[in-house]
Order: sequence, then structure tokens, then C-alpha cells
Amino acid sequence: MRFSIAVLPGDGIGKEIMEAGVSVLKAAEEIVSGFELDFAHFDAGAEHHKRTGTALPEATFEACRSSDAIYLGAIGLPDVREFPGGPEVSGQVMFKLRFDLDLFAGVRPIKLYKGIDSPLRDMENIDFVVLRENIEGLFASYGGGTLVSDEVATDTMVITRKGTEKIVDMGFQLALKRGGRLLDQKRVVTCTDKSNVFRSMAFFNKVFHDVADRYEGQVERDHVLIDAMTLLMVQQPQNYDIIVTENQFGDIISDLAAALVGGMGMAPSGDIGHNHAMFQPAHGSAPTIAGKGIANPLATILSGSMMLDWLSDQHSCPEAKKAGELIEQAVARTVKRGVKTVDIGGTSTTAEVAENIIAQMKAHAQLL
Repeated sequence: MRFSIAVLPGDGIGKEIMEAGVSVLKAAEEIVSGFELDFAHFDAGAEHHKRTGTALPEATFEACRSSDAIYLGAIGLPDVREFPGGPEVSGQVMFKLRFDLDLFAGVRPIKLYKGIDSPLRDMENIDFVVLRENIEGLFASYGGGTLVSDEVATDTMVITRKGTEKIVDMGFQLALKRGGRLLDQKRVVTCTDKSNVFRSMAFFNKVFHDVADRYEGQVERDHVLIDAMTLLMVQQPQNYDIIVTENQFGDIISDLAAALVGGMGMAPSGDIGHNHAMFQPAHGSAPTIAGKGIANPLATILSGSMMLDWLSDQHSCPEAKKAGELIEQAVARTVKRGVKTVDIGGTSTTAEVAENIIAQMKAHAQLL
């Protein structure tokens, strides 16, 4: 089975980490027979905007739409703005792809690997998922909002039943695929919101329970207010399996969660819809270290593993799932052996990390 992958390296360290990610995916393709990956590279992002005035060319968008999956490096530079004092042009790429391809689910796995230090004392195992509604909430106001006489600015939060049902249902489906929370192996979906204050959040919570009723007896439900979640996620991360939340809340708490497992360099993500999906590291373009060969490629490589898992589910291709598992297991072995970039306590270069992962994949391929 052959899959077309639209590759968008983007800005800053994007080219370096994407080179590492693609090399690992190509190795997985060679080791695990039964599928092929056709990579096509496209320019997009802030650098492209500086050169051409466009962050995402229409031809590139159409290539992304027609591909089986999108693999993205890092988009955006802090000094490239839509207008002076305005937002970064990265939104012209990210939100165009999310909104127009209906990538309604932001999936952020949060996992602590042996060999990676957590800032939490005596914490050896963390494994949960933050599931962020990706195209509604406060982000629905992107490109809109109002500014009156340089005195008052407003943005509008949008919560719909359809959008909430889709993200909550994905949360329960994801819970059925996983082994449950670390505390007791129970499958639990936790809704986090601010339903004690905002009507929109109370509606989000109501729809959550409407969907949860369909999974009664299969998956348990839980509710934690967003401010309490910032506390409890740090104190008791083992209590969580799937956390589902509104767009902006998910954007914020998923970064907090990443800090528990080594930082943004250990934070893969998927922007997933029913028919399209994009996979990328959750971190930014880090222009201050671009070209130095020290960027952490692990979030990008783990995002590639997620991409293979999604392609397997979409196209009934078990070989792709095996390849994704091979990559994830090789990442675990590599960091356990101490092969890490400087941000997570090592001395290895970007390329050395990727090379070691590939070596681990080849050495343990027979275990699949």
C-alpha cells in the first residue's frame, strides 16, 4: 500500500528536524514491508512569506488536501507578522489547514520515557493524552475580533454541539484503544472547562455528558475545572487517561503537560479529522538555534510514528502500525541509553539522535 505524504519543513529548525523525521520514516518503510511512503516537499511559513508575500501558496494547500497525510516541521518566526503589532503569519498556514481540512482534533500524547527527567519528584511514569478541540472555541475568532478606537478589543468564543460532539466522541474512542490511566488501568475521559462561569463552557460540559452516555459501562467520565486541572495535572498526572477540552484551554494545558515529560522537544502532536490529518512537533521554530545541529528531533520523530498509526487505522494497513510501533520503541531505547540532545540533558546532535534511533529499529526489527 502506497501513501503520499506532503512534507512542510517550515521555518527555523524545521528543516533539520524534518530531515531527521523523514530519515526515520524511510528506515521504517524499508524494515517493515507492506507499505510505501512517497514524500513530496513544499515551502510554506514565515520565510516563504518574507520572499513572496504568501505563507501558504494555494498550490501547496491543494497538495496537502490531496495527500494521505501532512508532515510538518515548525512554522513561524517572531518578527514576521501579518501587520505591525499583529499576529504572526504562522496562523495563515496552521489555521488554513486546520479549518479548511476540518482537522478538528488536536491530539497531544504526554508520555515520560525512561532516561528523561521530569521536574516532578520521584515520578517515573506519566502517560495520558490531551485532546484539544481544534477549530472552535476562542480560536474561531482568528482573523476576526474587533478593536475599537485603540481602547477596547474583543474576540468571540464559539462552541457548537456538532463540534463538541466530534471531539468528545473521539476522546471516548481513543480511550477504548488505550490501556487506561496509570492509577488503576480504568478507561476514563475527563472533561475540563470553566462551566461554573461561562455559558459556552456549561454547554460544552452538557454536550460532553450527552456523548458520555453512549459509552456508559465502557468508559468512565470525569470532570475537572480548568484552573483545578493546572494543579491536579502536576500533582497527580497518573489520575488521567484522556483529557478533552476547548481549543485555547487545550493549547495552554498541553504545553504545561509537556513540561512534565521533558519539555516541548518531547511533545508530538496530531491535528486530525475524519478524512485528513497533519502531524507535527508541538514546539516552535526556535530560530536562535537553527542551523546549529542541536535541535531535539524526538517530537518530530514521534509525530511520524503517530502518522503511521493514523494511516494504518484509515486504510486498514497493519504494516504501517507495526512501523509506527517500531519507531516509538526505538525512541524509548535510544533515550534510555542516554542518546539525547542538550535540552533534555544530553550531548548528541540532531543527526546523531536520528541515526541511533534507526540503529535501534534495525537491531530490534525481529521483535515485531
